[in-house]
Amino acid sequence: MSRILVTGGAGFIASDLAIRLAADPANTVVVVDDLLTGDVRKLPDPRPSNLHFIKCDANRFEDISGVFYANHFDYVFHYAAVVGVKRTTDNPVMVLRDIDGIRNVLDLSKNTGVKRVLFSSSSEVYGEPVEIPQNELTTPLNSKLPYAIVKNIGEAFLRSYQREFGLEYTVFRFFNTYGPKQSRDFVVSKFIRAALANEDITIFGDGLQTRTFCYIDDNIDACLNAFHGNKVINDVVNIGSDVEITIKELATMIVEITGSSSKLVHLPPLEEGDMTRRMPDVTRMRALLGRDMLPLRDGLERVLAATEAAV
Repeated sequence: MSRILVTGGAGFIASDLAIRLAADPANTVVVVDDLLTGDVRKLPDPRPSNLHFIKCDANRFEDISGVFYANHFDYVFHYAAVVGVKRTTDNPVMVLRDIDGIRNVLDLSKNTGVKRVLFSSSSEVYGEPVEIPQNELTTPLNSKLPYAIVKNIGEAFLRSYQREFGLEYTVFRFFNTYGPKQSRDFVVSKFIRAALANEDITIFGDGLQTRTFCYIDDNIDACLNAFHGNKVINDVVNIGSDVEITIKELATMIVEITGSSSKLVHLPPLEEGDMTRRMPDVTRMRALLGRDMLPLRDGLERVLAATEAAV
């Protein structure tokens, strides 16, 4: 039996992760979240007997330490973080406080016998790309955004604790994961919501900035295969798709799929945080999955179906 902590576990990705971990009755899964951006409704109600939720701020040692000492976890998935481009650029000091959470989790993990910490990093660590596709071995550290800096610091903490204390780690660098439970202020859910209401779809700048979009099931399957298979130990893996699409093309595709009469409206570009390209090298992720990833159109149709069913 494994005792597993998931921080930020009422968030979009982490809640699905926790649910999948708890599907194995041999696991006991504890979810903590301060509910700043998370929502406990993303977890099942009623919850299975091996899935527990505690409202807790991982950035506060007096909060998170009690959870560690009461449970003696085998593994920790540290996914708690302030997320969202606008939220992170508008609240840079709040973002930097996430460094406290990283330190708390690592100190408590090494002191309570945790075997491995699995960390949600981000494509933001690459800053503006110096090569495409963006490979795990290339980290130029050229982004000045607090969110990117915190993720880079988190990765450095993990490497340092492994070298000095032998605490094993895995780093997942997430690239634009989407799915039915994603928060309303992220691009896919925002565009779908506007399209269903036949409202204008607003795009920052010319919309020619590119992204890749990874369906939630592909993200969770790859991360769990790394976890269960004892792979990517003391190493990094990109978690995303390598199919590039412009934001304008994404909006057009969503209008087409929904049969919407929405028009695309261009706003001034964001002052910072909207990188021109994002496209990972997913060779390692494909090896973890052992199957093809879900095409974007198919994933959007799944999100649309779930959105319409919830109305």
